[in-house]
Amino acid sequence: MPTLILLAPLFLAFEVWQLVLSERYLGIKQIARNGDPRTLGLAEVTAFCWSTAIVGYWVWMFGLLFAPFTRVHGLSLLAVSAVGFSLRRNSGLKWVLVILTFEGAVRVGLLISLLGMAWHSL
Repeated sequence: MPTLILLAPLFLAFEVWQLVLSERYLGIKQIARNGDPRTLGLAEVTAFCWSTAIVGYWVWMFGLLFAPFTRVHGLSLLAVSAVGFSLRRNSGLKWVLVILTFEGAVRVGLLISLLGMAWHSL
C-alpha cells in the first residue's frame, strides 16, 4: 500500500473545510444581499494556506497516478476537479456554490472509498 494514502484523511478534512468556507463566502446570505465574494477579501494567511493546500492537493492527486492501487481514484479525483473548475469558470455566481458543493461531495466520496480500500487491504 502506498504511503500517499496516509494523507487522504488530511485532504478529507480539507474538503470539509473548503465546503464550509465556500458557504461562508458564496452562501445564500451573500447571494441574497447581492454581495460579491471578491470584495470581501480573505485574510492573507487564510488565502496563503488555502492556496498552498490546493496546490498540495493537486500534487497528491497526481502522485496517486503512480501507484496501481490508487490510480483509478487519482484519475477520478483529477477528472472531477478539472470538470468542476471548468464549470465554475463558465457559470454565474449563483451556480458556483451548487457546483462546488456537488464537486466536493463527489471528491469526499472518492476519498472515503480510497480510505475504505486501504483499510480492507490491511
